[in-house]
Amino acid sequence: MAETAKKAVPEAEELPKAIVRRVVKDKLSRCSEDGDISIHKDALLAFSESARIFIHYLSATANDICKESKRQIINAEDVFEALKETEFSEFIPSLKASLEEFRMKNAGKRAAAAVSKEKENETKKKRKMETESSEKGEEGESQ
Repeated sequence: MAETAKKAVPEAEELPKAIVRRVVKDKLSRCSEDGDISIHKDALLAFSESARIFIHYLSATANDICKESKRQIINAEDVFEALKETEFSEFIPSLKASLEEFRMKNAGKRAAAAVSKEKENETKKKRKMETESSEKGEEGESQ
């Protein structure tokens, strides 16, 4: 058996181990009085694979809902409907709250970026005007 063993899951589909570990440890530490939780490597792999499979299942269901509506882009409502269809509707309220929080943060970032961009444009205009006026001044002196 000189062949190298192929991974069962393509690397592009793997969830980042550090993030999975952080999520699992955070949740378990909230549930435990101990606070210090150790997770075996196999358990971490099981959590990661379970999450990956759940994402595939949920995304396929959301995609079907989207196609039934004769659309090509899955939106948040499709995901919420997929959660209902897969009997995970208890997650919907907290997910909607997280989505709203994300949108609020994003709106704030966009507004801040727009203000920053506007200030930058004003600064560029001032510099350009100053440069043009100084160039005109130099032309007047040389004549």
